[in-house]
Amino acid sequence: MAMPADYALEFANISVTFRARDDASQRYTAVADTTLRIRAGEFVSVVGPTGCGKSTLLNVAAGLMDASSGEVRVFGEPLHGINKRAGYMFQTEALMPWRSAINNVMTGLQYRGVPDAEARKQAQAWLERVGLGEFGDRYPHQLSGGMRKRTALAQVLALDPDIILMDEPFSALDIQTRQLMENEVLDLWAAKKKAVLFITHDLDEAIAMSDRVVVLSAGPGTHPMGEFEIDLPRPRDVAEVRTQPRFIELHTRIWNVLRDEVLKGYTQQLKKAA
Repeated sequence: MAMPADYALEFANISVTFRARDDASQRYTAVADTTLRIRAGEFVSVVGPTGCGKSTLLNVAAGLMDASSGEVRVFGEPLHGINKRAGYMFQTEALMPWRSAINNVMTGLQYRGVPDAEARKQAQAWLERVGLGEFGDRYPHQLSGGMRKRTALAQVLALDPDIILMDEPFSALDIQTRQLMENEVLDLWAAKKKAVLFITHDLDEAIAMSDRVVVLSAGPGTHPMGEFEIDLPRPRDVAEVRTQPRFIELHTRIWNVLRDEVLKGYTQQLKKAA
C-alpha cells in the first residue's frame, strides 16, 4: 500500500463552492467530494465536459484557490497557501510581452533569489533543451505560437518543480505543432519523472501521454466517474501510438464513460443559453 509521502499530490474529499456574483445567497458547487491522488513521477490526465471543474482542481492544487471543504496534501503535508513545489503552465499566454524569451525564463529564478548571471545561464540551458537556444533575444510577439509554448514550458521547468500542473497548454496549436510539443513534454518528463497533472479536452492526447486518465462528471457537483490505467509501453510517439490496437481499445472504454458526461454537459449549456 502506498504511504502518504508516496503521493506527490492528494485531493482528499474536497469540495469547491462559489457564490453567485449577482446574488450572494446563491451558491454553485464546481467540485464535490472529490478524492484524487497522483504519485511521485506519475503522469495523470483529467478529462471531462466543459464546465466540469478541471481548471478549478488545478487552481486548488496550485494553492491559488482554497477548497471549501476537504484537504489538499503535497507529499503528505497539508497545503496552506501557494504550492511552492508545483509549476503551473497555463492555457493562455503567461509570458511578459516586454521581456525577451530568456528574460521570461529567468523570471521565476530571479524571484527565488538566484543571481542574475546564474539565472541567465540556467535559462539559456532550458531554452536549448526546448529547441530555442538561438531565440533568447526574441520577444513574445516575434515568436510563433509553438515557440511561445516552448518558452513557457522552459519557464516552468527551469524552476525544477516536483509537480507540474498543465491546463490545456497546447489547445491553441495546430495539430502538427501540438504533436511536436506533446512529444517534447514526454521526453522532458521521462528525463526527471516529475508528477504531472494534465488537464485536456482531448481524449486522444490524454491517452497518448498518460499513465492514468481520470474522467470527471458533468457539473454541477463534479466528481471522478472513472480512472483508467494506461498500459501502453513507453517511450511513446503520440502520433504513432494512436494506431495501436490497445490504444483504440482504451479509447473505446474511456469514451463509453466520457460520452454520457459530455452529453449531459452539452444539455446543461443549452439550458443556460435558453
